[in-house]
Amino acid sequence: MPTPTGPDKPLIMLVGMGDLSSRLLTMLLSHPATNRVVVAGRYPETLRRRANLARLTAVNLGLFGSVATERIDLYDVAGTAETLDRVRPDIVFMGASLQSWRVITQLPKDVFEELDQAQLGPWLPRHLTLNHLLMQAVRMSGTGAKVVNAAYPDAVGPVLATAGLAPTTGIGNVANIVPALTLAYAHCADRDPADVEVRLVAQHYFSHYVPRYGEAGKGAYHLTARVGGELLDKSHQEVFPQINGRLKRLGGLDGQLLTASSAMRVLQAMATDSGALCHAPAPGGLPGGYPVRVTAEGATVDLDPSLTLDEAVRLNVECQRADGIERIDEDGTVTFTEPEMAVMKRMLGYDCPAMKLSETAQWADELGRKYEAFAARHK
Repeated sequence: MPTPTGPDKPLIMLVGMGDLSSRLLTMLLSHPATNRVVVAGRYPETLRRRANLARLTAVNLGLFGSVATERIDLYDVAGTAETLDRVRPDIVFMGASLQSWRVITQLPKDVFEELDQAQLGPWLPRHLTLNHLLMQAVRMSGTGAKVVNAAYPDAVGPVLATAGLAPTTGIGNVANIVPALTLAYAHCADRDPADVEVRLVAQHYFSHYVPRYGEAGKGAYHLTARVGGELLDKSHQEVFPQINGRLKRLGGLDGQLLTASSAMRVLQAMATDSGALCHAPAPGGLPGGYPVRVTAEGATVDLDPSLTLDEAVRLNVECQRADGIERIDEDGTVTFTEPEMAVMKRMLGYDCPAMKLSETAQWADELGRKYEAFAARHK
């Protein structure tokens, strides 16, 4: 398929210019199908300088895209909707969150490891709040922009789906472990990695746990690898340890590079309407992560023939419990698992057994205040 150019090239808006979006911007400007970009956030001068850095870097490599800037305050839903209506982005990449997942990694090692036992689930309101505001603005704008979410999409997507506000798809998480799985299978089977096609169904917990420990822990999942349709019959006990061994990578802030590349894979497929096989969390608001085919319309689940969609969803809901979320009800109420929330209560004094979608911002504020006080005591 030819690369779109000129007015046919999609306009991609990046909302929230933290580390992930900054890395992604550099990648977007390196491809002719994705180098028409607008960056949006609360601080115009910082945005302008960040945009110029990426643009000048691209020019140094002989690449000439365009980067504009827009001021957006997500708490002003009407104002955000007005900006979206005026700018008319085709794709909105949501990189904003009230608290990055990596913030707690800055605690003293023993404190972090104890708090990390709460998993990611209880932190959901810190990721859901801004997404909820953005999706209300997108609906109000009437633009029909596709939204690609990077902030805990595995859970944010299905919660917002209950209100008809799910982002088009997420990025990262399930996608971040697929390159290592591909290389591990190729090594075990003595095959060319380019010929190995991995399909993984798994929630965030799995893709976070396996690289750290070389096994799946409490994470339910479904994994296959094929070459030319032929199933590679290799034990996961042989494959997984490589990801924590010979294929072990840098994590934390450095690891954001891998997440940015997973986002680039999805955005490039959308921009070119290619139908490429990718992995993504929450396509269409489904819980957890899936293999997907990505076109200009979004991500469509593309499972291995050995698995049904109902079973894939069931596995992700089960794995979600290991991540600290017991269930998501049809009205958007999230019930958190008791053992994981008990860690939050003991360490932070924060106790949220269940949360309605309408209460998300209040819980996010309380959690933010209590974490800030906790972190100050452990400097």
